[in-house]
Amino acid sequence: QAKVVLVSALIEHYRRLRDQARPISDSSTEHYTLRHLAHHLGERDAQRLTPDDLVGYCSARRDEGAGPYTCNMDISKLGTVLRYASLSTKVTLPDVVGAARPLLTHLGLIGGGGKRERRPTEDELQRLVQHLQAERGPVYADVVRFAVLTALRRGEIVRLRWADVDEAKRLVLVRNRKHPRRKVGNDEWIPLLGEAWPLLQRQPRSGELIWPVHEQTLSKYFTWACQALGIPDLHFHDLRHEGTSRLFEAGYQVQQVAVVTGHKDWRHLRRYTQLRPEDLHRG
Repeated sequence: QAKVVLVSALIEHYRRLRDQARPISDSSTEHYTLRHLAHHLGERDAQRLTPDDLVGYCSARRDEGAGPYTCNMDISKLGTVLRYASLSTKVTLPDVVGAARPLLTHLGLIGGGGKRERRPTEDELQRLVQHLQAERGPVYADVVRFAVLTALRRGEIVRLRWADVDEAKRLVLVRNRKHPRRKVGNDEWIPLLGEAWPLLQRQPRSGELIWPVHEQTLSKYFTWACQALGIPDLHFHDLRHEGTSRLFEAGYQVQQVAVVTGHKDWRHLRRYTQLRPEDLHRG
């Protein structure tokens, strides 16, 4: 008989893994999300979880007052827990979150928030990248990664040229950036921080453009991927929100973030920045 692997045990395993790098604060949203998951699903065998189990979970959370956005964050965190467990143990777990998402979206149990402050979860980004890699190829998967790492707009990314890369300073020239007054000629050098530089360097140099994809095709494939995976209310532009927020969470000051994002009025950065309270512990 196969050994039972309780969801509660995997949640504790995930907490221990996080303790080694970035501990989960007892006052954080993530802590309470994990508590809800353990309370409702802790006694279930993770190897036998089904989409119906997640429908039951989200229905119970709805009865407790949680909205579709909160439920979406909950099951995304469950997906992260299961992924960590699969990578660090010998247990093979089904992708129950991926299987359940279309049904949960159809039933209205998961969805987006009210005002536009949507940030993709770690689980959603992982799924999107994997799906695009498999269905559309590595270029589209890498564009999504690059968008999060740089906070560049979709149109800015697809216009980047190899001739505009400064190898010595790790900069790239973004031509004709969006500007409140000037329509053309607003060219800006931006730094490629962290993993953005090696990601750019590994792209094939087969033409003038670094990312030889059409802007509308990129948007279409991203939307189709979200629909196929049951990821609700996520737009490509939300990756810019995510990238900007990550810069603040990494400790950069507003004037430094503006160098990357291109904002001329620093007050406008507030609408692109939704900080998670628990992420401030990274500092």
